[in-house]
Amino acid sequence: MRQMSQSALLFDWSRDDSAELKIVRAHRSKYKRMSAVLDENPAILKLAARDLSVLSRGARGGRKAVYTAENLLRALIVHTVEGEDLRGTVLRIAQGPFLQDFLRLGNRRVMDYSFLDKAFKAIRPETWKSINEALGAAAFQGGKISPAVVRLDSTVVETTIHYPTDSSLLWDSWRTLSRLLRQGRKLAPEPCPHRFHDRKVKRFYLRIVRYGRSQAKARRRLVKTCWKGLIARVRWIAAIAEEFALSSRMHPSFAVQGVGLQIEGSLPLIETVISTAERANLLGEKVPASERVFSIFEPHTELIRRGKARRPVEFGHVVVLEQTREKFISNYRVMEHRVPDPFLTVPSVEAHEKLFGSPPEVLTADHGFNPQAPVRAALEEKVKSLAIPRKLSDWAEVIGSAWQRFRAGIEGSISVLKRAFRLLRCPYRGFRSFASSIGMSIFCHNLALLARPPGK
Repeated sequence: MRQMSQSALLFDWSRDDSAELKIVRAHRSKYKRMSAVLDENPAILKLAARDLSVLSRGARGGRKAVYTAENLLRALIVHTVEGEDLRGTVLRIAQGPFLQDFLRLGNRRVMDYSFLDKAFKAIRPETWKSINEALGAAAFQGGKISPAVVRLDSTVVETTIHYPTDSSLLWDSWRTLSRLLRQGRKLAPEPCPHRFHDRKVKRFYLRIVRYGRSQAKARRRLVKTCWKGLIARVRWIAAIAEEFALSSRMHPSFAVQGVGLQIEGSLPLIETVISTAERANLLGEKVPASERVFSIFEPHTELIRRGKARRPVEFGHVVVLEQTREKFISNYRVMEHRVPDPFLTVPSVEAHEKLFGSPPEVLTADHGFNPQAPVRAALEEKVKSLAIPRKLSDWAEVIGSAWQRFRAGIEGSISVLKRAFRLLRCPYRGFRSFASSIGMSIFCHNLALLARPPGK
């Protein structure tokens, strides 16, 4: 059984911090104010505790869990605010008595980083969204934010993958299958007596990378030969892996069955990689992005074109953000499959109305969020001032120019989210963890925003 919270000796308010560096005092003051905001909103802890309870089910004799839900939630806040990985977060907490006070650990030692990872995975993306909504509703009732005027924009959060090319994906496929088959061979040598010539396959891959853009006829012939050899080798090892996976189902060893399950999970993706590489590089077809796989480790990754000069394509997922005048992110949406921007305006207004009880008086966004004429007419009946230009020249008007300056402010907030709150690239695997990390980062951004001293 996991307790939701536990009384502990908190910050030593009587301590004289005047001798500390200014930046240290500011750092500690920020955490004290964030702690006060959390204490003022117990609904946040209740939502997190409901999901974290799955970590302590089945305890013998009703033994209480070592860490409360409050300890784990606050540790995840430190993890996001400090921008550390899980190991670095645990080390920083262990070396900082002040952060231990923020977590309310008492005389207990710091949790292991692997357990902190389990706590992160236990809190669902839907729960993070509910936590953000609870914080927004409380801030609205307390008069800290005003949802009357909001601005809307979207950004891309990348997954942790290398730039995908057909050759690199084939090499990833070979490395993955050869590693799994070698693990299986140690446990069960009979189903896999083959030798894997990694150096020969890597030579094919490196020659494609080195000479792929050469216009010399001899080099182009060499590259074509290397493509054929690389595709044939990966197809060969995929067939062997499929045979091993089938034989492992009836094997008495659970370890062998586990290796077989890993192979079965990766084979469909690898078959897609082989097929698209053959179509594009041997048959000369133009394979659309919807039929491709951009990573066998993060198969949910999408290719997104946003028309930027320096980054014409990005690999990740689109996140839609709605922000109030106080820079509070009142609503967000993580899209597993991209939806064009004009179709996102209405759902954003509906979500705002559901959370705050009424649609915004002013909604501003860039030209890309302009819906079709019938939908726009219906929106204009709901929203008093729909400051979304039909064409770019609308921003040249006096009123349009004012709202454009307000709308541009969300770009700065997106920059802060990416630089300080881990939204540049998601370090977690799987779309569920991806969506959870977005929710956690936005919650910590809002929490730090509400914890600012008055007048800043």
